[in-house]
Amino acid sequence: MLKVTINEQQTVDIESTKGQTLLNGQPFQWDLVALDNGRFHILQNGRSYNAEVIEADYAEKSFKLKINQSTYTVTAKDRFDVLLEKMGMTGAAKNKVNHLKAPMPGLIWDIKVQVGDTVKAGDIVLVLVAMKMENALKSPGEGVVKSIKINKGDTVDKNRTLIEFE
Repeated sequence: MLKVTINEQQTVDIESTKGQTLLNGQPFQWDLVALDNGRFHILQNGRSYNAEVIEADYAEKSFKLKINQSTYTVTAKDRFDVLLEKMGMTGAAKNKVNHLKAPMPGLIWDIKVQVGDTVKAGDIVLVLVAMKMENALKSPGEGVVKSIKINKGDTVDKNRTLIEFE
């Protein structure tokens, strides 16, 4: 189950059960074809849409999408995020951070911090290029950069530790 918010205005529940997608509890059918470089073609209810991922922040589960000529900011919460929110623990896991791992395989394009720098939640710490898209990786919490485990130009695998924090 995902709770998706679009442009901070509209929230929808998306659930996938037994091969069927439900949007706010109603069956939702579409045909999605991945093209290249974060671009997709979508057919839904006889209408054609061109979609492109402009920005992706996998740690925060937020995305900027361009569908036809309109741009949308989309954030997603999985069932664990929703549960933590219900328990009043939304910020508990984000206050102190120990490390940042690669959310996907890619190329280290730029490193925005140095050892000893203090970072806050949301600060951009490095840029990872994956599928020809630049992804700004942000600090998931507060901390001081203890060590940087990669160099600019390195190719990294998913879940590799990139930066350690004190």
